[in-house]
Amino acid sequence: MAFTDAHHHVWDLSVRDQEWITGAAMAPIRRDFAMADLEPEARAAGVTRTVLVQTVTVAAETPEFLALAAAHDLVAGVVGWTDLTAPSVAEELARLRELPGGEHLVGIRHQVQGEPDPRWLEREDVLRGLRAVEAAGLTYDLLVLPHQLPAAVTAARAVPGLSFVLNHLAKPPIAAGALEPWAADLRRLAALPNVAAKLSGLVTEADWRHWSVKDLRPYADTALDAFGPDRLMFGSDWPVCRLAASYAEVVEAAEALTDALSPAERDLFRSGTARRVYGLDGR
Repeated sequence: MAFTDAHHHVWDLSVRDQEWITGAAMAPIRRDFAMADLEPEARAAGVTRTVLVQTVTVAAETPEFLALAAAHDLVAGVVGWTDLTAPSVAEELARLRELPGGEHLVGIRHQVQGEPDPRWLEREDVLRGLRAVEAAGLTYDLLVLPHQLPAAVTAARAVPGLSFVLNHLAKPPIAAGALEPWAADLRRLAALPNVAAKLSGLVTEADWRHWSVKDLRPYADTALDAFGPDRLMFGSDWPVCRLAASYAEVVEAAEALTDALSPAERDLFRSGTARRVYGLDGR
């Protein structure tokens, strides 16, 4: 049975720093993580293909990730980064496609969660960049926080031909146990047919030391009800997940959270949705 991990990272601190990994709590992941570290864990969990996702807003990272995808059969797709607001965004996307491994480029992501303007996604220069992503036949990964969901709705409505993929369900306040207004805003986004989502990153929004599947279930159930299994996909968020859980534990939690799905629905969640949205078949 096919199993796709639609969201993981790698980094080499000798190549460039990951400035977001700071403080004692983050110490467990302040080291290098390579494909050689991921592959045995992923394959032990039955994962047959992955999507490698950007970590920093540095243009040089995307060509590196494309080269990794070309060298590792496990990586079927890369979600990279480029400056959406640059006048030359279309040309840059075309250039990335011509690089070694460029055929593995499936999407673009910007760390909107770090933007001080909660309406960043509504800016005209950003929307122009999103239209260039659409024209290139790529997806756009939404990395936003709950208060930025309204702007995500506006952007997805403004570019209806672009497939958006919500990362980490917009990082709901699981540790605090709150559902609203996150759930209502998530449903508004899910009402748009060009938006899918990843069931990923939830363990690190819960209490890292004491989380349980019960803590995650209200958020997973909300997403399943809003998106359905045909627009929801699995992502490990490895190695960030290691702050709260091992790769195997994240997979086990995802299986438990989707235990009510039919076999066909589970196939969609485990692989079919990611394959369709990112166009992974044949890569």
